[in-house]
Amino acid sequence: MFAVHEEEAALDIVQDSMMKLAEKYGDRPEEEFPMLFQRILQNTIRDFYRRSKVRSMWTTVLSAFGGDEDDEHDPLDTLLGDQDTDGPSTPESELLRSQTLAAIEEELKKLPARQREAFIMRYWEDLDVAETASAMGCSEGSVKTHCSRATHTLAAALAAKGIRL
Repeated sequence: MFAVHEEEAALDIVQDSMMKLAEKYGDRPEEEFPMLFQRILQNTIRDFYRRSKVRSMWTTVLSAFGGDEDDEHDPLDTLLGDQDTDGPSTPESELLRSQTLAAIEEELKKLPARQREAFIMRYWEDLDVAETASAMGCSEGSVKTHCSRATHTLAAALAAKGIRL
């Protein structure tokens, strides 16, 4: 069993699990609820850790190009040239940022439309799986599959261009 050590995240996970139980299994006999809830809760926690791992990977990639750790900022804004927190920039760092942003944009454009859509909604728009599925008009499992494929494809393409994660 996994444990979530952030109180707010843990409360969100329990709430999401309860909503899933009520929405999908509300018509089941009451005695089935404890086992169903436990399974839903375990899966929701796994989803939380998977999402955190992927989000962390992309945040690390994008935040490597500048920004203050204590400052809450959008990594893409940093790539687009928010120089105030970095001090004076050099022509080389400007070139690296613009080339990296162009490479990311280029690789995103190469993704199949559904993968690109799911990836952007999940990791840059910060929508959860259910919200993304609703917006895309597909199942939550499809969203997870699209995001996983997009993440692996982007990571491989960027690594091939010398952008290391």
